[in-house]
Amino acid sequence: MKTKLKTFALVIIALATTSIYAQQKNINLSESSIQWTGEKVTGKHTGTINFASGFLTFDSNIIKSGEFVVDMSSISVTDLETGKGKEKLEGHLHSDDFFGTSKHKNAKLVIKEATKTNEGYKMQGDLTIKEKTNPITFDLVVNDNTATTTLKINRTKYDIKYGSGSFFDNLGDKAISDEFELAIHLKM
Repeated sequence: MKTKLKTFALVIIALATTSIYAQQKNINLSESSIQWTGEKVTGKHTGTINFASGFLTFDSNIIKSGEFVVDMSSISVTDLETGKGKEKLEGHLHSDDFFGTSKHKNAKLVIKEATKTNEGYKMQGDLTIKEKTNPITFDLVVNDNTATTTLKINRTKYDIKYGSGSFFDNLGDKAISDEFELAIHLKM
């Protein structure tokens, strides 16, 4: 009985100590950003997407986990001007051919594991786009209250196949790269 009480007391102390040192830091939504780049045979397009929410959990100043929600309805194009293709491309990105934002308003990244490295962190988690979830690994650089990363995402894993040479023949110069890039800047 004494052994069980000692074990129980140690568990309680461990949990209390962990909760004292664990800290959740929310991102500053107005100062954090996501810039996307999508390439095609004849060039590329760029734009932005907004965070809906996000946080990293720290234990003794070491990242342990996190979660980020992206407002997919905020997708915008920055390399085209209004009246010169901007609205058309934005409409297509919002359509079911791409992100289907009327049905799939949010995308989500859940960080399950963070391993400290010399350069920052090796992050492992699950990325969900259009209700499809796939594992993702990436490097995160942290400086004070700022974190940055660049992700390459294969859109076909999330059922976004429009213009993909991996699924359609004879696309010629209409082919769109399967991967798109996200340059992410987090401010906490």
